[in-house]
Amino acid sequence: MMLREWWLKQKLSRALNNDKASLFPCLELHYHYLLTQLDKPISELNLLAIDIEMTGLNAKKEQMVSIGAIPIINAQIKPKLAQYKLIKIQGSVGQSAIIHGVLDRDLSNALSLPEVLTWLFEQCQDKILVAHHAPLDLQFLQQAMLKTQSSPLTLFAIDTLNIEKQRQLRKNTALKTGGLRLNACRDYYHLPVYNAHNALTDALACAELLLAQLNGMGELGKTPLKKILNYC
Repeated sequence: MMLREWWLKQKLSRALNNDKASLFPCLELHYHYLLTQLDKPISELNLLAIDIEMTGLNAKKEQMVSIGAIPIINAQIKPKLAQYKLIKIQGSVGQSAIIHGVLDRDLSNALSLPEVLTWLFEQCQDKILVAHHAPLDLQFLQQAMLKTQSSPLTLFAIDTLNIEKQRQLRKNTALKTGGLRLNACRDYYHLPVYNAHNALTDALACAELLLAQLNGMGELGKTPLKKILNYC
C-alpha cells in the first residue's frame, strides 16, 4: 500500500506540474483535490460517476458521441444534478447507433471536443471520477485532449469493474465471460436491470454499483481513496 500511495502521489504531482494542464484550469484544481483526498474514506468524498458512449471501442480510431455524469456527495447519489451531453463527431455514427441510440441528426447542436472537455473538467474540479471499465473512458478522453491540445494528460478514476474483479478473485470465484459487464456486476448486488448504453442511465447504474460494492464489503466508511484510485 505504501508503494501504491507513493506512486499515486508521484503521478498526481507530475500531472499537476505539467504545463499542458494549464490549458484546462479546472483540471489543475481536480489534480489538487485528488492529492489532498487520498487518505480520506470514500464516504466523505465528492465523486462524479460518468459513462461515455462511443462509435466503437478503439480510442484511437473511434469517437465519443455522448457522456452522462451524476454526482455522489457523501455517499449519496444526486440525480437532480445529473447531466447529459452530446458530442460532435467527424462523419457518421454509422452502425454504432444500434447500440447507443444516438443518431447523426441528434448531433447537430452537440458540443465540440474542447467544449465537452472544458465542461467535464468543470464538473470534476472538486470530485473524483468513477466509471465502469474506467480505462476505456479515460483513453477516449485522452484522445480528445490529444486532438485539441496535442498532448494527453494522465487521468484518474475509480473503476467499478476492477473493484468487482478483485472481489471475485479474493473469493476464488472463476471469472465468467461477460461476468464483469455493468449489468452483470449489478446483478451480484440484486440491483435492478436498466437498459444499457444510454450514457446517463449507465452513469447512474455505475454510481449505484459503487455504493453497493462498498456497502457489500462493509467498507463504505473506511475505504481510503488511495486504495481504489486508478490512473491511465
